Amino acid sequence: MKSLTLRSAVGVVASIAVSAVLVPASSAGAAARPDRVDRATAESFGRIAGAVLADRTAAMVDGKPAERATPPPSGNTARLSSGTARSERAVVSSLRLRKQKLASLGEAYSAGDTRVTMDEPRVTGGQATVRVTERTELTYRKIRGDEPGTTGFRAHHELRFAPVRGGGWELTAIRPLDDMPQVNAPAPAAPAVQARSAAGDTPSAPEAGTAPFPQRVPKNRNTGYDYAAMAAYAEKYWKNYNPAYRAYSLGAGGDCTNFVSQALKAGGWKHAPGRAGDYDKWWYGSDTQSDSWVGADEWSWFALNSKRVKPLSNVYQMEVGDVLQADFNGDGSKDHTMLVTYRNSLGMPYLTYHSYDTKRKSMLSLAVMSPTAKWYAYRT
Repeated sequence: MKSLTLRSAVGVVASIAVSAVLVPASSAGAAARPDRVDRATAESFGRIAGAVLADRTAAMVDGKPAERATPPPSGNTARLSSGTARSERAVVSSLRLRKQKLASLGEAYSAGDTRVTMDEPRVTGGQATVRVTERTELTYRKIRGDEPGTTGFRAHHELRFAPVRGGGWELTAIRPLDDMPQVNAPAPAAPAVQARSAAGDTPSAPEAGTAPFPQRVPKNRNTGYDYAAMAAYAEKYWKNYNPAYRAYSLGAGGDCTNFVSQALKAGGWKHAPGRAGDYDKWWYGSDTQSDSWVGADEWSWFALNSKRVKPLSNVYQMEVGDVLQADFNGDGSKDHTMLVTYRNSLGMPYLTYHSYDTKRKSMLSLAVMSPTAKWYAYRT
């Protein structure tokens, strides 16, 4: 595996690791319908992926906008198609507007670091498809002085390349593989779905408002729970998963609620044993667990039924150890579960979570990233 490094004008770093099937260097560029790519071509795919994602990150960072870092085409290297170049200019422009909006609300980033790991390219029908994992860290600018040092996240993308007559490849499409966008990704389109009803007579959490900053609702510190331990657990295992627990991929429903359940247990939540499908049970075992341990809706039903949580009317009332859930497509079913692990003096909650592995993402950036989402806030 070989590493390549790109730098932009504002200090955003893109580090790319790639590997590929080896074939003669001339065959990928010369064939009309190639079925494999050589290492040099795979590395050029990696440079394109890193350059595009680093440009997006740079658009969110204070300072002079970076020059596009995409390497110029040469030999069998890859380049952006004209259509993709236009769409990426539009993405970067929208991200700069997002940066301005966040800055007007009191949040900014002073530096960024983007690293990209690329799977082996797959070639079908002459078209190449590459999946990449992006790991980005952004440094919070100290506007008030007590912002966290950094926020980090992991995201997944799929890139498609088409061969160019005479040799070389063009990037023709890039799409996210995650349902939840990150702060350096374009906002999703507004969903068009019909609302779903809750199961049976289970309690329904009220939607929380997002107008900053409401009157504070102080947290009761005499509950017997250790909220600092919840936060410490989440920040320890946000990207290096705890091997003592099973983990669930996005294809298997995601790991977000499983992770929050682990953190709540670390802070003193006790098992409520019983049948796995009962919404008033909550537990983890050596070979299985309750539905409420891993399911977002089921966790909400258990937490409300058991009186272990109380709904909050506004997301900015959350404090360390509180839980946030999101319904991204507005269908009434909760899609994602997060834990507050930091709160600054202004009252800004910062969330840490799995599946879209993220540490200390501000509630403000979450709301700006997903403007059509419905949010549910719980006092633990």
